[in-house]
Amino acid sequence: MNYAGIKYCDIANGLGCRTVLFVSGCRNHCKDCFQPQTWDFSYGESFDEDTQKQILDSLEPDYVQGLTLLGGEPFEPENQKELVSFVEKVRKRFPQKNIWAFTGYIYDKDLVEGGRKYTQDTDRFLDMIDVLVDGPFIAEEKDIRLKFRGSRNQRVIDLKKTRESGTIELFME
Repeated sequence: MNYAGIKYCDIANGLGCRTVLFVSGCRNHCKDCFQPQTWDFSYGESFDEDTQKQILDSLEPDYVQGLTLLGGEPFEPENQKELVSFVEKVRKRFPQKNIWAFTGYIYDKDLVEGGRKYTQDTDRFLDMIDVLVDGPFIAEEKDIRLKFRGSRNQRVIDLKKTRESGTIELFME
């Protein structure tokens, strides 16, 4: 897996100060995507052990609330396969930190058993994520006043509560 970039002490992609990993590779190709260069799976640099260590070390300070995964697309099957083991490392070392993920896919349609992006890794991956922002960016529904999303169709889902209850529970609503 490649990644397009990492931001440290980011405050735009989740609550609080966060480390943000932008993965490479996306098949959604949303109109007016803010990072179309990340559609290419070979864009950027290799997500190797040194990069993973840098991210883990960046999560050490108490003021860093957690990790955010976006892209590109974390839920492309190739990326899920790589990210699930990394997120397990994050959870093991920092059980008190929260993990957010952004996806252009729809949680209860694409990421469930039988869904078009469901893989053998999906449930393990989803079980480690606290907040999931789902849905494709739709330029015609763009609204810059929204928190943590770009268009009105997107949802900020409290994934822990959703997976416990079996119904979509929105975060901060």
